[in-house]
Amino acid sequence: MQSTESQKPNVIVVGIDYSKTGELALEKAFDLARLQPGAEPHVVHVATAYGPLLRLDADEDFRTVSLEQASQQLDAYVREKLNAFTSKYGTGGFQRVCTHERVGAPAEEIAQLASDLEAALVVVGTHGRRGVRRVLIGSIAEGVVRLAPCPVLVVRPNASAELPKIEAPCAACIARRQATNGKELWCEEHSHHRGHLHSYNYVERQRENSGAPLMY
Repeated sequence: MQSTESQKPNVIVVGIDYSKTGELALEKAFDLARLQPGAEPHVVHVATAYGPLLRLDADEDFRTVSLEQASQQLDAYVREKLNAFTSKYGTGGFQRVCTHERVGAPAEEIAQLASDLEAALVVVGTHGRRGVRRVLIGSIAEGVVRLAPCPVLVVRPNASAELPKIEAPCAACIARRQATNGKELWCEEHSHHRGHLHSYNYVERQRENSGAPLMY
Protein backbone atom coordinates (compact mmCIF):
# COMPACT_ATOMS: atom_id res chain seq x y z
CA MET A 1 0.00 0.00 0.00
CA GLN A 2 1.33 3.43 -0.93
CA SER A 3 1.91 5.90 1.88
CA THR A 4 -0.31 8.97 2.26
CA GLU A 5 2.69 11.16 1.51
CA SER A 6 3.34 9.43 -1.84
CA GLN A 7 -0.29 9.97 -2.86
CA LYS A 8 -0.21 13.67 -2.10
CA PRO A 9 -0.44 15.68 -5.34
CA ASN A 10 2.32 18.08 -6.28
CA VAL A 11 0.20 21.24 -6.20
CA ILE A 12 1.08 24.18 -8.45
CA VAL A 13 -1.00 27.28 -7.72
CA VAL A 14 -1.25 29.75 -10.58
CA GLY A 15 -2.84 33.18 -10.28
CA ILE A 16 -4.57 34.62 -13.34
CA ASP A 17 -6.30 37.94 -14.06
CA TYR A 18 -7.50 37.42 -17.67
CA SER A 19 -4.57 39.46 -18.96
CA LYS A 20 -1.90 38.36 -21.43
CA THR A 21 0.63 37.93 -18.65
CA GLY A 22 -1.89 35.90 -16.68
CA GLU A 23 -2.31 33.70 -19.73
CA LEU A 24 1.46 33.25 -19.93
CA ALA A 25 1.55 32.25 -16.25
CA LEU A 26 -1.21 29.70 -16.82
CA GLU A 27 0.58 28.18 -19.80
CA LYS A 28 3.82 28.01 -17.80
CA ALA A 29 2.03 26.24 -14.93
CA PHE A 30 0.55 23.71 -17.36
CA ASP A 31 4.00 23.16 -18.88
CA LEU A 32 5.62 22.59 -15.47
CA ALA A 33 2.83 20.24 -14.41
CA ARG A 34 3.13 18.31 -17.66
CA LEU A 35 6.71 17.40 -16.77
CA GLN A 36 6.00 16.31 -13.18
CA PRO A 37 4.20 13.04 -12.39
CA GLY A 38 1.40 13.65 -9.90
CA ALA A 39 1.33 17.40 -10.48
CA GLU A 40 -1.96 19.21 -10.06
CA PRO A 41 -2.45 22.81 -11.26
CA HIS A 42 -4.83 24.92 -9.18
CA VAL A 43 -5.88 28.07 -11.03
CA VAL A 44 -7.05 30.97 -8.88
CA HIS A 45 -8.68 34.25 -9.83
CA VAL A 46 -9.31 36.87 -7.16
CA ALA A 47 -12.19 39.28 -7.68
CA THR A 48 -13.05 42.49 -5.86
CA ALA A 49 -16.29 42.78 -3.88
CA TYR A 50 -18.63 45.32 -5.45
CA GLY A 51 -21.56 45.55 -3.08
CA PRO A 52 -23.31 42.16 -3.11
CA LEU A 53 -21.63 41.29 -6.43
CA LEU A 54 -18.08 40.84 -7.69
CA ARG A 55 -16.14 43.16 -9.96
CA LEU A 56 -14.27 41.45 -12.79
CA ASP A 57 -11.56 43.50 -14.51
CA ALA A 58 -10.40 42.58 -18.00
CA ASP A 59 -8.97 44.51 -20.93
CA GLU A 60 -9.23 47.91 -19.23
CA ASP A 61 -12.92 47.29 -18.58
CA PHE A 62 -14.96 45.77 -15.79
CA ARG A 63 -18.35 44.25 -15.15
CA THR A 64 -20.23 43.03 -12.10
CA VAL A 65 -21.29 39.41 -11.70
CA SER A 66 -22.34 36.96 -9.01
CA LEU A 67 -19.85 34.56 -7.44
CA GLU A 68 -21.44 31.70 -9.39
CA GLN A 69 -21.09 33.60 -12.67
CA ALA A 70 -17.47 34.46 -11.89
CA SER A 71 -16.74 30.83 -11.10
CA GLN A 72 -18.38 29.67 -14.35
CA GLN A 73 -16.37 32.21 -16.34
CA LEU A 74 -13.13 31.05 -14.77
CA ASP A 75 -13.98 27.40 -15.43
CA ALA A 76 -14.77 28.12 -19.09
CA TYR A 77 -11.60 30.18 -19.50
CA VAL A 78 -9.36 27.49 -18.01
CA ARG A 79 -11.03 24.73 -20.07
CA GLU A 80 -10.40 26.73 -23.23
CA LYS A 81 -6.74 27.32 -22.40
CA LEU A 82 -6.25 23.72 -21.27
CA ASN A 83 -7.74 22.34 -24.47
CA ALA A 84 -5.45 24.57 -26.53
CA PHE A 85 -2.43 23.49 -24.49
CA THR A 86 -3.14 19.75 -24.52
CA SER A 87 -3.80 19.78 -28.26
CA LYS A 88 -0.18 20.86 -28.68
CA TYR A 89 1.63 19.15 -25.82
CA GLY A 90 -0.66 16.67 -24.08
CA THR A 91 -1.16 16.66 -20.32
CA GLY A 92 1.86 14.54 -19.42
CA GLY A 93 2.16 14.40 -15.65
CA PHE A 94 -1.18 15.92 -14.66
CA GLN A 95 -4.65 14.49 -15.10
CA ARG A 96 -6.86 17.22 -13.66
CA VAL A 97 -6.99 20.95 -13.02
CA CYS A 98 -8.88 22.71 -10.23
CA THR A 99 -10.22 26.28 -10.42
CA HIS A 100 -10.76 28.65 -7.48
CA GLU A 101 -12.69 31.92 -7.52
CA ARG A 102 -11.88 33.97 -4.43
CA VAL A 103 -12.69 37.45 -3.17
CA GLY A 104 -10.31 39.87 -1.47
CA ALA A 105 -6.75 41.16 -1.86
CA PRO A 106 -5.18 39.17 -4.73
CA ALA A 107 -1.69 38.66 -3.28
CA GLU A 108 -3.05 37.55 0.09
CA GLU A 109 -5.65 35.23 -1.39
CA ILE A 110 -3.16 33.58 -3.76
CA ALA A 111 -0.65 33.08 -0.95
CA GLN A 112 -3.34 31.78 1.40
CA LEU A 113 -4.51 29.23 -1.16
CA ALA A 114 -0.91 28.07 -1.59
CA SER A 115 -0.68 27.63 2.18
CA ASP A 116 -4.05 25.86 2.42
CA LEU A 117 -3.09 23.35 -0.27
CA GLU A 118 0.57 22.94 0.82
CA ALA A 119 1.58 23.98 -2.68
CA ALA A 120 5.05 23.22 -3.98
CA LEU A 121 5.10 26.28 -6.25
CA VAL A 122 3.14 29.42 -7.09
CA VAL A 123 3.20 30.84 -10.62
CA VAL A 124 2.09 34.42 -11.27
CA GLY A 125 2.45 36.88 -14.12
CA THR A 126 3.58 40.44 -13.80
CA HIS A 127 0.56 42.70 -13.55
CA GLY A 128 -1.18 42.93 -16.89
CA ARG A 129 -3.08 46.19 -16.56
CA ARG A 130 -0.79 48.84 -15.05
CA GLY A 131 2.18 49.09 -17.37
CA VAL A 132 5.26 46.93 -17.43
CA ARG A 133 7.50 49.63 -15.95
CA ARG A 134 5.60 49.30 -12.65
CA VAL A 135 5.33 45.52 -12.40
CA LEU A 136 7.85 45.06 -9.59
CA ILE A 137 7.01 47.89 -7.20
CA GLY A 138 3.65 47.57 -5.46
CA SER A 139 2.47 44.81 -7.79
CA ILE A 140 0.48 41.69 -7.03
CA ALA A 141 3.47 39.60 -8.08
CA GLU A 142 5.68 41.32 -5.51
CA GLY A 143 3.07 40.74 -2.82
CA VAL A 144 2.83 37.04 -3.63
CA VAL A 145 6.63 36.72 -3.50
CA ARG A 146 6.63 38.25 -0.01
CA LEU A 147 3.68 36.28 1.36
CA ALA A 148 3.75 32.83 -0.23
CA PRO A 149 4.94 29.91 1.92
CA CYS A 150 6.69 28.27 -1.05
CA PRO A 151 8.81 29.27 -4.04
CA VAL A 152 7.20 31.70 -6.49
CA LEU A 153 7.87 31.81 -10.22
CA VAL A 154 7.12 35.21 -11.77
CA VAL A 155 6.42 35.05 -15.50
CA ARG A 156 6.73 38.16 -17.63
CA PRO A 157 6.25 38.86 -21.35
CA ASN A 158 9.19 39.12 -23.70
CA ALA A 159 10.94 42.49 -23.67
CA SER A 160 8.89 45.23 -25.27
CA ALA A 161 9.31 48.87 -26.22
CA GLU A 162 7.97 49.88 -22.80
CA LEU A 163 10.87 48.24 -20.98
CA PRO A 164 14.17 50.05 -20.48
CA LYS A 165 16.91 48.47 -22.57
CA ILE A 166 19.45 46.39 -20.64
CA GLU A 167 22.76 46.24 -22.45
CA ALA A 168 24.74 43.03 -22.91
CA PRO A 169 27.92 42.79 -20.82
CA CYS A 170 30.89 44.59 -22.36
CA ALA A 171 33.60 42.23 -23.64
CA ALA A 172 36.32 44.72 -22.68
CA CYS A 173 34.91 45.00 -19.14
CA ILE A 174 34.90 41.21 -18.81
CA ALA A 175 38.51 41.05 -20.00
CA ARG A 176 39.49 43.79 -17.54
CA ARG A 177 37.91 41.93 -14.60
CA GLN A 178 39.70 38.74 -15.57
CA ALA A 179 43.03 40.50 -16.00
CA THR A 180 42.81 42.21 -12.58
CA ASN A 181 41.23 39.27 -10.73
CA GLY A 182 38.13 41.36 -10.18
CA LYS A 183 39.91 44.37 -8.64
CA GLU A 184 38.75 46.56 -11.52
CA LEU A 185 35.23 46.10 -12.86
CA TRP A 186 35.08 48.35 -15.90
CA CYS A 187 37.11 48.95 -19.06
CA GLU A 188 38.51 52.41 -19.66
CA GLU A 189 35.48 53.58 -21.62
CA HIS A 190 32.91 52.41 -19.10
CA SER A 191 34.86 53.52 -16.04
CA HIS A 192 34.13 57.09 -17.19
CA HIS A 193 30.64 56.38 -18.48
CA ARG A 194 29.47 54.75 -15.23
CA GLY A 195 31.57 56.83 -12.87
CA HIS A 196 29.10 59.59 -12.07
CA LEU A 197 26.23 57.09 -11.64
CA HIS A 198 27.89 54.22 -9.82
CA SER A 199 30.31 54.00 -6.92
CA TYR A 200 31.61 50.76 -5.42
CA ASN A 201 34.06 49.51 -2.81
CA TYR A 202 35.25 46.08 -1.74
CA VAL A 203 35.06 45.08 1.92
CA GLU A 204 37.80 42.51 2.44
CA ARG A 205 37.82 39.93 5.20
CA GLN A 206 41.07 39.56 7.13
CA ARG A 207 42.84 36.27 7.62
CA GLU A 208 42.80 35.00 11.18
CA ASN A 209 45.97 35.96 13.12
CA SER A 210 47.17 37.98 10.16
CA GLY A 211 46.81 41.47 8.84
CA ALA A 212 46.74 40.22 5.24
CA PRO A 213 43.44 40.50 3.41
CA LEU A 214 41.62 37.28 2.59
CA MET A 215 41.26 37.22 -1.19
CA TYR A 216 39.49 34.63 -3.32
